[in-house]
This record gives sequence, C-alpha cells and structure tokens, in this order.
Amino acid sequence: MSSPTGPASGLPVRMPRPRQPGRHRRPEPVAAPEGAPALVLAVPGAPSTTTRGLAEEVVSIARSELPGLDARIGYVDGEEDATVTSFPEFPSLRSVLVHAAAQRPPAPSGRAAATAEARARYRAAGGPVAVVVPLLAGPDSTLMDRIRQTVADSGVAAELTDVLGPHPLLAEALHVRLSEAGLARADRARLFTVATAADGIVLATVGGEEAVQAAGITGMLLAARLAVPVMAAALDQEGAIAATAEQLRGSGSAQLALAPYLIGPELDAGLLDAAAKDAGCSVAEPLGPYPAIGKLALSKYTTALGIAPQQPSGAPVH
Repeated sequence: MSSPTGPASGLPVRMPRPRQPGRHRRPEPVAAPEGAPALVLAVPGAPSTTTRGLAEEVVSIARSELPGLDARIGYVDGEEDATVTSFPEFPSLRSVLVHAAAQRPPAPSGRAAATAEARARYRAAGGPVAVVVPLLAGPDSTLMDRIRQTVADSGVAAELTDVLGPHPLLAEALHVRLSEAGLARADRARLFTVATAADGIVLATVGGEEAVQAAGITGMLLAARLAVPVMAAALDQEGAIAATAEQLRGSGSAQLALAPYLIGPELDAGLLDAAAKDAGCSVAEPLGPYPAIGKLALSKYTTALGIAPQQPSGAPVH
C-alpha cells in the first residue's frame, strides 16, 4: 500500500533513468543568446503584400529553428520614413538597421531588461547590432552592391552575409517545385511515372554570368536527383533561356521544363512566363518560402556569429 508521499516500505521505487548521450538521442534545443544581434532579412524587388507574406514565412521558419531569435525584415527598395516608434508598411533595409541600433533598454524589470542590457554590452564590446542576410538563392552583384552600400550608409555596425546558395537543400527545393507542377517524379525510389515529367531542365536565374555558374552547381545536384540533364541560364540575358532550351533539345531532350532558381521577390513580374513561352517550356513555381530557405538564412546568421544550432541537413557546396 502506498503512502501519500510514495510507495509503501519495502516496495521498489522507480527512479528516473539518467539521460545518456547517444546517437539516437535528440539534440538539445538551442536558443538565441541573450543580447544577440538581430537577423535582418534583406528583401529585394518591389515591396508588396505577396513579398511581405513570403518574407514573414521565412523569418517564422528561422525563429522556429532558433527560439528567441530577433528576426526583422527590411526591403532593398522599401520606404525610408521610419522612426523608433512608427514604421511604414514596407520599411527600407536602412530604416530597419537604424531602428535596431536606436532601440533603448526598457524599464529594468525581468527578462526584457536583461536582454536589452546584454545587447548593449554586446554592442559595447564591438559586436554587430545586426546580421543582414540577403533573400537571394544565388549571387547578383548589382543587388549585393546595393545592399552593401545601404548597410554602409546606415552607419550601423552590421555584418552582411553571402547569399543562400549553392546548397543541396536548394536542389531539394527545386525538385519539390517541379514535382508540384507535375514536371518531375516526387521520388526516384518509387517507380511510379508522371506523364508530363520533363526529360530536360532549364534552371533559370538572374544576376548575369556569375549567377549562371553558381546555379550550375545546384543544377548538377538536381540532375543527380532527377537523372535528366539540367542546364542553367540567365533570365535577364535576352534570348539565353531559349538558346539553352534549344541546346537541350539538340542533345535529345524533347519535353523541357523551366525551373526558377529564384526565391521570388527578385523576379520581375512577367519575366518568367515570357521566357518560358519563348523557349516552349512548361514552368514550375519559384522556390518561395520553402522550409529550406528559412533554415539556410538562419545558418548564415549563426555562422556569422559563431554560434552553432543544428545545421541544415546536407553538406554545403563551395
């Protein structure tokens, strides 16, 4: 018979087993350090409710991976008129950085004050106020120059990271978008067929030759997943998509698909559909707020700060 405080004398007492490290044990969750700089997502292109929704999903994914993360959104072509207490609908990257630097510690009570004081100490020690992560899958020197200049003009101690790709997770995202459009099998291991599956992929990017070369690395990973030829071409070079499509047809591909190696906001309206029409290709959706985008944005942030939450699966490609 048990007493209110435990089992009766002489009966075995079940004690909790000590937690042992091991290969099957889930890693302990990692939270953002108190006082850590903000992650500022630099969103290219014309601001809109669509791009805002996409960016909010990306930062939501990042926050879910690193609890306590201070994540903000700034638009490369956003509105400049912002104060510490009032923000426009689509704040510019510069406004967001200035706002992050201008925030003052709240009244000294509880965790909020401790966090504010920790952030102030971090700044005093020379650390950045923010880490700026461009919402770009691949390099675009024109956009990156603008972002770099904006960070410099803000006068804020902020660190700018590289773009998100190349990375195996982006090849996975491209595969998913193609399969969603019925242009690729969802899984090569399952031998079901898709009647509209493409036998050649044009990987579309923007940013000139550097962007095409970087997209080509992800293209090789995508080709390995799909077992079909993949060639990269620039949407912003006139005729490049159509010429690449003809090259694929010349090598034996008959049914082509256009896969945007683009997140979405950096894409000019109508450009993708026009290129697909000129090339005679079916087209998949841009990468959008695929979960890997948020995870890779967070990985850029944590790498810049030297903190190490769980890394996105798949070894980065250099």
